[in-house]
Amino acid sequence: MKLPHHPSKTIFSFIFIFLLPSSISSQICQRSCGKFPLKFPFGSDLGCGDLRFHQYVSCSQGNLMFTTHTGSYPVTNIDYTNKVMYISDPSMSTCSCTQPSKGFGLDWDAPFSFQDDNIFALLDCSTSSSPIFQSNTLYTDKNNNSKVSLCDNQGTSICSFLYSCRAISTINLPISTCCVYTPVDLGPAFNMDLQKLQCSSYSGFYSFNERQSDPNSWKYGIALKYKFSVNNEYPSSCPNCERSNGICGYYSGGAYNSFLCNCPNGINTTNDCYFGANYNYGSRLSSWQIGTWLFYCLACLLISVW
Repeated sequence: MKLPHHPSKTIFSFIFIFLLPSSISSQICQRSCGKFPLKFPFGSDLGCGDLRFHQYVSCSQGNLMFTTHTGSYPVTNIDYTNKVMYISDPSMSTCSCTQPSKGFGLDWDAPFSFQDDNIFALLDCSTSSSPIFQSNTLYTDKNNNSKVSLCDNQGTSICSFLYSCRAISTINLPISTCCVYTPVDLGPAFNMDLQKLQCSSYSGFYSFNERQSDPNSWKYGIALKYKFSVNNEYPSSCPNCERSNGICGYYSGGAYNSFLCNCPNGINTTNDCYFGANYNYGSRLSSWQIGTWLFYCLACLLISVW
């Protein structure tokens, strides 16, 4: 026997199905990128994490990458407690490999800075024409006077250890061509231009690994500090979102500071994933949220009984 057809049921079902995707979608923000857990301020996609970090840190095919105007670099570790991100530069020379490099730089407006433990050693620099070995004309004060040398006089031992590495010693470079670069922030432009400095390569490391005389054991790479804001304060809405199994993000089509909590059930809220309620402050669901859920419940009930 054929069941009677109800036109009103068909219309109502169509309206329900049409409206549902506009309010509910899958959770786009991922909790990890490859082996790295992703936490605020970093995110896997547009709308995840902090907008200011999106253009610099991205997840591509399971690889977490850091990008500046000088290139893209693999992220090797993130210390969320101390707010430090570690990266490697494939063009950097180490004790096991030496190769030409153009240098490294940070975008001046990026929310990153160099950690104090970073040490940069410029390699194979021209002793006759490089500005690091003569009066400094790259950086002058307001009276147009040359500033101090760009090399750290205490870095001679570091150069000696580096030049004892087999990969570097085979080139037979004199230690005088090595310079431990003292502008930790790479000058006012946050940029180490090896072509301008007339050096062929550089080495960078952030820890002697308790073996200062053994360059094979040093931790090569670059350590970058990051800040949430000017005051470096964790967003007040983010802990509530994370405790409710949500992922902190932002509304990509809205205001710069508009916060969103991306929930596993596909709903974005402005506070947490307890259906929008912030239990820590005893707030309740807003009227439009109550009305929306009542509408869906009523629609499901009517469809099931027709």
